[in-house]
Amino acid sequence: MDWLTLIRAPRLGTAGALRLLQHCGSAAGCFTSDIPASLDLHAETRAYLRAPDRSAAEQDLGWMQKSGAVLVTLLDPAYPPLLKQISDPPVALFARGDVTLLSQPQLAMVGSRNPSVEGRRNAEEFAAYLAQCGLVITSGMALGIDAASHKGALKKGQTVAVWGTGLDKAYPPRNRELAEEIAAKGVVVTEFPPGTPPLPTHFPRRNRIISGLSVGTLVVEAAKQSGSLITARLASEQGREVFAIPGSIHNPMAKGCHRLLRDGAKLVESAADILEELAPLLGLAALPAAALAAPEAQAAPEDPEYKLLLNSLDFAPTSVDALVERTGLTPDVVSSMLLMLELQGHVEASPGGRYSRVNKRS
Repeated sequence: MDWLTLIRAPRLGTAGALRLLQHCGSAAGCFTSDIPASLDLHAETRAYLRAPDRSAAEQDLGWMQKSGAVLVTLLDPAYPPLLKQISDPPVALFARGDVTLLSQPQLAMVGSRNPSVEGRRNAEEFAAYLAQCGLVITSGMALGIDAASHKGALKKGQTVAVWGTGLDKAYPPRNRELAEEIAAKGVVVTEFPPGTPPLPTHFPRRNRIISGLSVGTLVVEAAKQSGSLITARLASEQGREVFAIPGSIHNPMAKGCHRLLRDGAKLVESAADILEELAPLLGLAALPAAALAAPEAQAAPEDPEYKLLLNSLDFAPTSVDALVERTGLTPDVVSSMLLMLELQGHVEASPGGRYSRVNKRS
């Protein structure tokens, strides 16, 4: 109850809470000790500590008991050691699920909320591979790359979802079912108490936890001004590895990754590139790529026109008009052949009537 009361203290902040705990020795002591001026606490914080309102904490406790959530405090042995190393670790974490995952080797995967078809597929495939190889996949449960990363990880292993709201408010609402699945098979976690809404300022704070829990951060796809770049910058400042997947120069969702690569992020073409960097450090047993690879597409067609069409396709989405111009075939023939190639696993349809060649990774 003392911890729940303390984390609701107004204008306290992480730094102030850490100074207060160091002086008082415990959460309970924060409400009984004399607080010296040297701790530099706001007047509103001091007034709260002298006469705390415990009603909100009682409501929090009731919700936690009903939902099965727990509170992991900075002084708790279960507090994730990597997160404790950052400059401003959360004073406490609300969690639902397997809290031991918070202390296991994690890779953060982040990216665009509106990814390309290839970006979404890359996120799922990378997450599934790396989860099966022993890494816990950590992300922010946003739409797009975050959700794809969680889903991929759940296919082969485990995942951590860090929220920018209280755990009683799944955000975005479209991911409510995913949130429940993660809570059942992995863990959902936040520093914000129940009832906290999705305010814009909360998500950069969430990002420092995503990167702080993880040994490295992989940016799958991101625009130039993406919030994922904030996570990557925080990871770098925290002394963690930063990885980025390159993309087409014509894809605006690749520009953020290209910027990271120019700034020194490690270029990733396959999940093996990440394992090569992290496995020796973590003692992970990398499984053979062939054992984890997706089923191969059928053999490439021998028909000259099919070969011509397939060779005219880009790995980035290409319009039917462009393919007609490149091949000299009629629109009807190109559309029919594309459908057959899609059924055989050689091409993939994208929004807007575009098609891309499937890039099978080893």
